Amino acid sequence: MVYITEDMVRRRAEHNECEIWSLEEVSLHQQDIERIQHIDRWCRDLRILYLQNNLIPRIENLGRLKKLEYLNLALNNIEVIENLEGCESLQKLDLTVNFVGRLSSVESLRHNVHLRELFLVGNPCTQFEGYRQYVVASLPQLKWLDGTEVSRSERIRASQGLEEVKRQVWEQEDEYLTRRAREKEEAQRKASGEEKGNEERRRGRDINTAPVLEENMNPSTRSTDLDEERREREFWHTPCAFTPESRLEAHRHLEQKRKTQEKEEEKKPKAPRTLITADGRVMNVNEPKLDFCLTEDEDNGAVVLELAVYRHMDSSLLDVDVQPTYARVSVRGKIFQIVLPAEVKPDSSTAQRSQTTGHLLLTMPRAEGEIKVTETVPHPPRACQTRRSGSPEDNKRKDLVPERLEVDASKHTAVDLANIVPRRSTEEGPLETSGAAPPTTCSSSDGFVDDPDVPPLI
Repeated sequence: MVYITEDMVRRRAEHNECEIWSLEEVSLHQQDIERIQHIDRWCRDLRILYLQNNLIPRIENLGRLKKLEYLNLALNNIEVIENLEGCESLQKLDLTVNFVGRLSSVESLRHNVHLRELFLVGNPCTQFEGYRQYVVASLPQLKWLDGTEVSRSERIRASQGLEEVKRQVWEQEDEYLTRRAREKEEAQRKASGEEKGNEERRRGRDINTAPVLEENMNPSTRSTDLDEERREREFWHTPCAFTPESRLEAHRHLEQKRKTQEKEEEKKPKAPRTLITADGRVMNVNEPKLDFCLTEDEDNGAVVLELAVYRHMDSSLLDVDVQPTYARVSVRGKIFQIVLPAEVKPDSSTAQRSQTTGHLLLTMPRAEGEIKVTETVPHPPRACQTRRSGSPEDNKRKDLVPERLEVDASKHTAVDLANIVPRRSTEEGPLETSGAAPPTTCSSSDGFVDDPDVPPLI
């Protein structure tokens, strides 16, 4: 049997900083709870309470929740509506798919004057003739029933024939209660017979245990497995009435099967995890299922691994092992292993833990180093260079600097179109040719000028 504990409620109060006394909403669904208790003392300010999909057979211990507005008890084993008079602020009650067969218990909700919505879908009482008319007439404050709005005309019609409807409902209720008494007796007899059968099966298993350990192919073992499969098939395929007892029986059957499987798994030795194969190949393993990021730091020539370790986990539970080709981290006994993209130096590696996120950072320098791209140094101008003997360092530096061809401006051979026809100066006489003046020979005797264009006299 599962009980409501303080730890269970506190774990569902994380949004309220784990404070349960000031909780206004709590969800305790799908916990296999079989009894409501302690909530009315621990959480006095509750406004919304979810208890659906449990095994609760009775509504109790909720009368002190004066501020409770919404109560969800769907998919439980409730048969009677009771003990809700103290919930003065109750506005919505969900009892979908329960076992409410005593429809007259609805009248206990008259004291909940703020009740506006009621859900009884899937209960045996909904099959009664005059069910809706009886509920509408019994609860005048109700606005919605089973998701359908209650109109004013419907309320008037329900109140007119209420006495006849009450008589019909009470007769059907008596028949249902008589049938339920028979179902309870049958369930008790069946439960007692199953207990005897289970004891016999346990004895048979104990007898067959020793031979099974000695001979793996014992026929008795095979017959036992076949009997288990047959009983399992019969349990799920045999039709039965939908009652609180059958629902409990199915739940206990599943619980027993789960426990048996857990015991068998505990007995079986776990196969050792293969971290390195026989041929020396390293495997990638992530048993703790942690997020990680593997990058390469090009500036520092290192491989960086960031592992998202749990924030509040103590560092003493971590064990780091860095090898040249892989890194291995043990997190609470679970192995995380990853193959590195390059060979690293284990002795120079560092491991750091973030104080804010708790992540583990591994910095592993590369073993072969890293080629860095250096900026080219501009070649100094020729005017600033000094002649000195070339050293190996200078030669190496010259090899790194790209050589470029330089063109002398004085060696320009292109035709300058701007100087084809020169301008005549004011001090000179006729126009001068752009070419150089030819050499002239002057005679001092008669002032004769020898013109090279004129042929000589013969």
